[in-house]
Amino acid sequence: MSRPELTGNASNFYNEKEARKYDSSSRMIGVQKEITERAIELLRLPKDKPCFILDVGCGSGLSGKVLEEQGHVWLGCDVSRDMLDVANERIERKREGVINNARKKQAADGNVAMDEEKMQEDSENDSDDEADEFASTGDLMHHDMGSGLPFRPATFDGCISISALQWLCYSNAKGQIPKKRLTRFFSSLYQVLRRGARAVLQFYPETAEQAILISECAAKVGFAGGVVVDYPNSTKAKKHYLVLSFERAYKAPEGLTDGALLSGNKMESVRVDQKQHRKKGRLHKKKWGKTKDWIVNKKETQRKKGKDVRPDSKYTGRRRGDRF
Repeated sequence: MSRPELTGNASNFYNEKEARKYDSSSRMIGVQKEITERAIELLRLPKDKPCFILDVGCGSGLSGKVLEEQGHVWLGCDVSRDMLDVANERIERKREGVINNARKKQAADGNVAMDEEKMQEDSENDSDDEADEFASTGDLMHHDMGSGLPFRPATFDGCISISALQWLCYSNAKGQIPKKRLTRFFSSLYQVLRRGARAVLQFYPETAEQAILISECAAKVGFAGGVVVDYPNSTKAKKHYLVLSFERAYKAPEGLTDGALLSGNKMESVRVDQKQHRKKGRLHKKKWGKTKDWIVNKKETQRKKGKDVRPDSKYTGRRRGDRF
């Protein structure tokens, strides 16, 4: 399957059909939850204190749901209206559930009798009522992050972005220059975050050059930090997180290793001793030589270029004996 970024604008790719499919996929829900929890962990937010978090590229609100579960207030922006419609439906359902719960409690306090059919419906909806006990703490905004973030300075306590940043590395319309869009985004992000806040942006780079371009644009506007790579040796579980901070001396934490993926525990990456690594490299060093096939192909290439090349013979590519 080709990358969605190569098909055009995100607003066109994530239409109503794709948005519903995205939000109803159990696999996608699980992956988004895992990535968001890791991003919140890297934010290092204060414990037992709700924070105001910006969710860039919030999509259908799966990452916002995780923020709500951890007691935070969030504002999400996305370029796809269809994705925002799905997210808004979830928020409205939760708010309606809270209103219905309040009415039921008032009816119970007033000793209002309920018929058996109503009681049966309530029992079926008990699990949903428990999940919707509190109203949604999220809000939504339709906006393209490549044009900058239109918020007041020092508004947010942190920022997360799940699987969205790589879209800025592609030019899907006339006049879109990836480097300018990235610089505009990071410059506005630097302004809207409170001093001392951090940003964790998870993304899927197509090439190493894209990861370098993103890091350079973030550093150019004043951010410190770097890219954290979890499970670097795994094809499916490998994840890139750009961790940004205002602290000049800040260094991004090390990523999770493949050992943590197998055991289910989070571990710091292991540092390999340089001397041992070099010694091992010398023991397994290969001796490269020019084979007969390589020589024949090389001579054929030279002939096609019109150069004077000696004809092939039975001695071509044969190793010479030791001389006295």
